[in-house]
This record gives sequence, structure tokens and C-alpha cells, in this order.
Amino acid sequence: MQIPPPALTDPTYLAHYHWMSRAIALAAAAGAAGEVPVGAVIINADQQLIAEGENRRERDHDPTAHAEVVALRQAGAVLGTWHLDDCILYVTLEPCPMCAGAIVQSRLAQVIYGTDDPKAGALRTVLNIPDSAASNHRPQIWTGILGSTCRQQLQDWFAQRRRS
Repeated sequence: MQIPPPALTDPTYLAHYHWMSRAIALAAAAGAAGEVPVGAVIINADQQLIAEGENRRERDHDPTAHAEVVALRQAGAVLGTWHLDDCILYVTLEPCPMCAGAIVQSRLAQVIYGTDDPKAGALRTVLNIPDSAASNHRPQIWTGILGSTCRQQLQDWFAQRRRS
């Protein structure tokens, strides 16, 4: 289910802005380490940070070490359960099919992502895994929070890689 973001002056938007800003900082750290700059944070129902992740595929030699998966693993360890029913994931880029599947399996309440992924986005752009018949859970999906910043961060990183 797609939900439009709230008005820019809404306190909810300001909270989303705060957490997406943290995800953007994690993405910057990933980019500086030679990873595709994607960052993710997970908060609980009390608006407390419980997990964060950044892309680590190159550093960990792990094809599953996407920012979302790193954060989901950390959240499960912190909470002592894989049921993340009351949690919100903030991620700078629309999750891929692998990450969308992990999101469905984790039972996250909401996913808020910055920018669409026109090549592999699996929450709405290329696929819509949460709303598919194969999904047993449908988190609320919000998009566009600091979207231009997230998009520009990725574009700048890829442009730099092409120049190198």
C-alpha cells in the first residue's frame, strides 16, 4: 500500500527527515569505503534507534550484505526476535527483490525509502513484492523523504566511479 508523505511542516515528516538523514550519513560512509552508497536505520515504536546498516558487500565479500539486510539482522539480535512488527525501516534507496523479501519476512510495520530504483526496485518501481500474492505481510510504504538528496548521492558516487 502506497501512502503519500505528510506535509513538510508535519511533526511526522520532521521525524522522517531526522531518520532519513541518519541513513544518508550511513550511505556516505559506505560510499567512502567503496560500497554503493546505501544506508538504512530501523527504529522501534518509541522512535528509538535499534539498528543501522550500510552496504557492506565488498568489505564482507557477502552478496547479501545490503544495508537493509545488515540492519534487519542487527534489529533481530537487539530485540531477540525476527518479528519486527512495531518497527520502521528507513533506507536511502528502494529495496531490491532480496531485501523486499526480507522486509516481508520480518513483518516490519513501515518502510520509508528515499529514492526509487528504476533497475531493481521491488517495493513499487519494477516489482511490488509486498503487495504480491506471494506476500504474507504488507508493510506501509512511504517514499520521497529526502528523495532528491538520496538520488543525488547515488548519482554523484556513480559519476565519480566512472571518472576513476
